[in-house]
Amino acid sequence: MLKSLSGRFLMLTIVFVMLAEVMIFVPSIARFREDFLLNRLERAQIASLAVLASSSGIEMDLEDELLKNAGVFNVVLRRDQSRQLALSSSMPASVTKSFDLRDAGPMMLIRDAVARVSNPENELIRVIGQPVNDAGLLIEVTMFSEPLRVAMIDYGLRIFWLSLVISVITAVFLFLAVQRLMVAPIQKVISAMRDYAEAPEDARRIISPESAINEIHEAETALQTMEQQLSTALRQKERLAQLGGAVAKISHDLRNILTTAQLFADRMERSQDPAVAKSAPKIVGAISRAVSLCENTLAFGKAEEPAPRLSHISLAPLVNDVVDSERLAAGEAEISFSEDVPAGMALRADPEQLYRVISNLTRNARQAIEATGKPGEICIQGAEEDLEWLICIRDTGPGLPPKAHEHLFKPFQGSFRKGGTGLGLTISSELIRGHGGRLELAETGAQGTAFTIRIPKGEHVIEAQAK
Repeated sequence: MLKSLSGRFLMLTIVFVMLAEVMIFVPSIARFREDFLLNRLERAQIASLAVLASSSGIEMDLEDELLKNAGVFNVVLRRDQSRQLALSSSMPASVTKSFDLRDAGPMMLIRDAVARVSNPENELIRVIGQPVNDAGLLIEVTMFSEPLRVAMIDYGLRIFWLSLVISVITAVFLFLAVQRLMVAPIQKVISAMRDYAEAPEDARRIISPESAINEIHEAETALQTMEQQLSTALRQKERLAQLGGAVAKISHDLRNILTTAQLFADRMERSQDPAVAKSAPKIVGAISRAVSLCENTLAFGKAEEPAPRLSHISLAPLVNDVVDSERLAAGEAEISFSEDVPAGMALRADPEQLYRVISNLTRNARQAIEATGKPGEICIQGAEEDLEWLICIRDTGPGLPPKAHEHLFKPFQGSFRKGGTGLGLTISSELIRGHGGRLELAETGAQGTAFTIRIPKGEHVIEAQAK
């Protein structure tokens, strides 16, 4: 318990409250001693009134009883400059110390109180004070010190236990306050850090500053910035590693493409054959493929994809924009597009990134159908389940070749289109993982291909697409 922040607060509170009580205790015990002695003086003064009221004096038994009730051995009054022994009895011992309460200051009272508590000897002491109601110049009594010391110790013990109870109650309330106002927010930050560490690529795990405590809010903000930078760095590292592994293949493919272009260029320079005119488009196509390969490779290596900015968006307008764009790109090709998205369907995603993913999948489907030269259909469907949102892009194309299945979402390996690099599906899968979801190949075959985008609703992450 002492290793925890709240446990240490609990112990420190008890210690500091007890220290405060000690600082209060010393003046209190001095005040108690003074009140005790003044009470004895007052009782002695009342006892002496019986003597003063009797003109013929009082009996010895009555005098002893008055002194016993007052708790003193004799009473001396000074009135009109005359000193009078009002009550007296035999002295058991000689007086060892005298205390004058008329001129005693705070420090003197504290000193005498500490000395009395620490001295266990039962001494005979003289106490001098001012009579109440100005009934004389002074009153003086003699008494034993042991009753005073016993009463002071009893009072001190009661103060100690009361202080201990107050300390414990105060510490418990402070413990609960610290637990709620400090420990709980800190534990929340720690939990967010552990959650992020499990899947740094998931932007939903990046902490969102919410604490009302300025210092913790600043810590959350700094952690959010660090996590965003780390996620970007991890994506860049992963991409660069993949890019390094693909350099050999890129060099080989690029060399073959440019070699073809060079052969046609040499033929154009040395021959007057009319067939040269037919070779020009092939040269342009070869060079275009080389440029496209280089551009895609460089774009993938930059790793500049920002973390998704999640917001609630309506899916139907976004899908409609994608379909309108692909209709224009299809031109005269016999491709029909359909949308099956509930009008009120809304989901939590980055609108720009989700548009890119749906657009990329739809474009791949269109190009696959165009390559066959036959009519086809592309359908984009939206659905909502208890735990996730589903977006399905389905086409009636020729399906994916078996070779593409094994490395479908890996860069430079998962392409199923001639001249493609395989980066489109890789980037799309990465963008969906950033939403905490996954991109799946639902089905493929002679009847067509379907990809499904799954985006979770809850706060916990859906396990990312396996690499």
